[in-house]
Amino acid sequence: MSLVAEILAIGTELLLGDIVNTNARFLSRRLAELGIEVYNHTVVGDNPKRIKEALDIAFKRADLVITTGGLGPTKDDLSKETISEFFNRDLVLDNRLYNELKDYLDKRNRSMSEGMKKQAYVPKDSLVLYNKTGTAPGIIIEEESRKIIILPGPPVEMEPMFLDQIEAYLEKYKEKTILSKTLNISGIGESMASDMVSNFLDSKNPTVAPYAKEGKTELRISAASSNEKNAKELIDDMENKLREILKDHVYGVNEETLEECVYKLLKENNKTISIAESCTGGLLSANLINVSGISSCLMESIVAYSNESKMNNNLVDQKTLEEYGAVSKETAIEMAKNIAIKNNTNIGISTTGIAGPEGGTKQKPVGLVYVGLYIDGQTYVKELNLFGGRRRIRTVGVALALDFLRRNLIKNKSLNLNS
Repeated sequence: MSLVAEILAIGTELLLGDIVNTNARFLSRRLAELGIEVYNHTVVGDNPKRIKEALDIAFKRADLVITTGGLGPTKDDLSKETISEFFNRDLVLDNRLYNELKDYLDKRNRSMSEGMKKQAYVPKDSLVLYNKTGTAPGIIIEEESRKIIILPGPPVEMEPMFLDQIEAYLEKYKEKTILSKTLNISGIGESMASDMVSNFLDSKNPTVAPYAKEGKTELRISAASSNEKNAKELIDDMENKLREILKDHVYGVNEETLEECVYKLLKENNKTISIAESCTGGLLSANLINVSGISSCLMESIVAYSNESKMNNNLVDQKTLEEYGAVSKETAIEMAKNIAIKNNTNIGISTTGIAGPEGGTKQKPVGLVYVGLYIDGQTYVKELNLFGGRRRIRTVGVALALDFLRRNLIKNKSLNLNS
């Protein structure tokens, strides 16, 4: 029997925007792989009346409701109590839960408060999911055609509980497998990527859907089949067709980042790199430093924001700044070349531009960014004309700078192989 599910996130902090609801994304992806379709996500605050209203609506359009949040020891953690009332079930003490809580508190020299004790109570005749990473249990209630899975809110507790216990429970409802794979694309926007693969966007199985992100585009391939092997074959076939069209615009799949791709190319090419940043203010370096192992390639990074800093660090000659200005291709090239020579690295990369919101002119508007690149004696430069606020210009500028480096590393590798 196939299920339709709804995800109900409970917590006023979610409505206020204090916490990002990453649980919904995790659950939707895992449920899709189990062949369970999710038609709606709902968020409701810690209010019993509104929680019951949300449950009533959810069960009119779904067989299965999965809730997250509101299972803690505080007074505003009301999910379990409210859901028990909704199903007309009393709360009863679970001795195992109580003993586990007591052991947990004894080890920390803490006494059992009423708030902690309430976590040991569960709805009568429910299935209890014991928590290996926290104190709040998960709960499953089955009543005729209605099923509800009640999970803790913290992802560090919710995710392992779902993977270790819920997936096995839901296997019996699995009629098909849905798999997804994401192709990560840089250097072109969503519109151009969509135009290039437009013949495949109407495909029914697998489906191909574009998504725009700052500095990159994603193409999500999703396939449904009676078994995982067939679903994977459908995805692989579509991936090959898309790659044949998109070529080196694709830099990775799923969670692979642009900086990880760059790091792999640096290692494969046996190259070292130094960085000189102006308008990106260290963000380019920070992205690369996110990658474990980058210390074997990255020798030095300098944020030379002012003209004085550029000259004092011997990155740009005063004459260049006077003739062409700080935001110019000439300055970008000098910065890249001199940071590489200074550190005896194969590669130097630089950024200089106007991130705004003030400071632009007609000739050099806000959003104008130059990326300079030096690779083994050869220099390259890329002009970017970006839009948006200061944060977006810096973020997208860094993504396109990394993409510029990536493409030249690929070209450099190809030249070396053919020489």
